[in-house]
Amino acid sequence: MRRLAASLVLALAAGSPALADDYPTHPIRVIVPFAAGGAADAVARIVGKRIGETLGQTIVVEDRGGGGGVIGTEIVRNADPDGYTLLLGQSGPISINPGIYTKLSYDPEKDFIPISMTTAYPYVLVVNPSLGVKTVAELVALAKRKPGELNYGTAGVGVSNHLCTELFDNKAGIKMTHVPYRGTSLAVADLISGQVQVVFADPVSALSQVRAGALIALAVTSKERSPVAPDVPTIAESGYPGFDAVAWHGFMAPAGTPKPIVDKLNAAIVDALKDPQTAKLIEAQAMQIVGSTQQDFASFIKQDIVLWKGVAQEAKVEVK
Repeated sequence: MRRLAASLVLALAAGSPALADDYPTHPIRVIVPFAAGGAADAVARIVGKRIGETLGQTIVVEDRGGGGGVIGTEIVRNADPDGYTLLLGQSGPISINPGIYTKLSYDPEKDFIPISMTTAYPYVLVVNPSLGVKTVAELVALAKRKPGELNYGTAGVGVSNHLCTELFDNKAGIKMTHVPYRGTSLAVADLISGQVQVVFADPVSALSQVRAGALIALAVTSKERSPVAPDVPTIAESGYPGFDAVAWHGFMAPAGTPKPIVDKLNAAIVDALKDPQTAKLIEAQAMQIVGSTQQDFASFIKQDIVLWKGVAQEAKVEVK
């Protein structure tokens, strides 16, 4: 029935370029596929508020966590493609899950239309000062002297900072031991207490502890230095050219959503990200504002899926 409805909507869209003129006529749901209070929830609410002001309708954010982001993502996949149910997509459910799940109930490239990437941020490679290393080179040298003896904490098996660490291990030719937690903040807490030695943490979790002297930041994972930590070098400039791994958020719609509606949403999202107050609130979350075309977002997702599939296969990371 959903596919039939999609076909009818598309047929109407093809015959009526003015389809988006009256859109939206009632509130729009944005599904965040993780629990409330996280970075994705913050982005959806901050950007959604401004989008609602632009479109003249309420944006209702619903947090539907569970299953590594699968549950919330499925809700949007199965929604009517009418522009009234959107996904706050992110790297885990969209880019990483295809490479780690033996069976995945959705296809990120076929079941969704990318509208615009909103935000991105690198991970920060942090260590406990007691480890005695202050650069990436020193960490790699230590790990090579003690293969498997350094423990790294993550937010869980198959999540972004797990695969990011595996990518680093592969590029550096080292092997550290994975210790999964139920969130990055818990891994950082154990890093401070010395239970683990290394964490690739999100900037919000890491930088306040770095400024307090509890942790040392060795590098960021993006291709270029992060504006929220300009004094911290990149892994690429620390001896591993081409290293580039970021977490991201962006709005997506169910496949079949009419192009005039997607175009209108893209314009509203890009406009929202240019709003000074919106930008200030996002930057307070230690994220970088993007605001992309639909085509650039789709191209990025395609490349990101290829990257993380390769990492997952090399590291033999699998979720059944």
